[in-house]
Amino acid sequence: MQKILFITGSVNQTSQMHQIANELPEFDCWFSQLFTDSYILNLFINHTSLLNGTILSNYYRTNSEKYLHQHGLQIDYGARLNHYDLVVFCSDILVPRRMRKTKTVWVQEGMVDKYTLVSKLVKMLKLPTFLCGNTSLNGSSNVCDVYCSASLGYRQYFIKNGTHSNKIAVTGMPNYDNLEQFLDNDFPHRDYVMVATTDMRETYRFENRPAFIKSAVKIANGRPLLFKLHPNENAERAEKEIRKHAPVDAMIFKSGNTNHMIANCCELITQYSTVVYTGIALGKKVHSWFDVDELKKLAPIQNGGISAQKIAQVCRAYTKHKGMSENFDVQKALNTPGVPFYTEQLVANY
Repeated sequence: MQKILFITGSVNQTSQMHQIANELPEFDCWFSQLFTDSYILNLFINHTSLLNGTILSNYYRTNSEKYLHQHGLQIDYGARLNHYDLVVFCSDILVPRRMRKTKTVWVQEGMVDKYTLVSKLVKMLKLPTFLCGNTSLNGSSNVCDVYCSASLGYRQYFIKNGTHSNKIAVTGMPNYDNLEQFLDNDFPHRDYVMVATTDMRETYRFENRPAFIKSAVKIANGRPLLFKLHPNENAERAEKEIRKHAPVDAMIFKSGNTNHMIANCCELITQYSTVVYTGIALGKKVHSWFDVDELKKLAPIQNGGISAQKIAQVCRAYTKHKGMSENFDVQKALNTPGVPFYTEQLVANY
């Protein structure tokens, strides 16, 4: 039986990989948190806090492996137990050289950070993409054999920033491909302005949180406010800041189904968060630190929840491919008869 290794990161990335693996029952599927073979980076991971905000950290690995254990999935951290016929990555920012000898597929998990001057310098000087310090070049390293993007807009973004067009299939993105389903929910509150925060400070990026809260209060203009905190941020600090700068009756949720909360809101305020796509898909007025018109072009296609199936279809076809990786026809693999591609929805999103 052929073996596939799925590289995990956040719980969202891990659950996506789980969904894809479920569509490949004929393979022996294993999972590993994103890892590096670099001695220096491993020293940083194990003996400093410098990488605590990244999915390389032991914090993210612990959460991911907790999910994997709960679902009875096989773990091979660092790809030490088996030889694999295919490796499916959630990030191409860091791909160990020994893994590049195996067939590789990259899967988009969420939005990517803004392309900055640092991103441009890293590309221009051909430096390791992780030196950006963010995800702006995730999907743009061209190091994997096949790329699965969330939308036509993202496909064009990845091409513009370095990944070859013949490698990229627009499959949609699990967890964000059937957002209409969240309209049917039992969340008890409705018709509020919702604020979805980020973990920017926890990932060593600057944020003026008091100013952001005051801006949200101004946008709400007297309407009820609901804050949904990012699961990775310092909740105690965040709540104190909200209580200080927002109306006393502002609702604060540290946990709960974010998509249900968005479905019931009248307006959504975000910073750098993929959940903005939920608001866009559900027709909400949204605010973001990204350009909203650009986000609408990038928004994941809504295909009724078949993205994991489409990605698995591409993975299956690639394992059967003989010859050079550049000769693999991703579009032919994607458009296998019998599985709808939702081309009209893809075009509508762009």
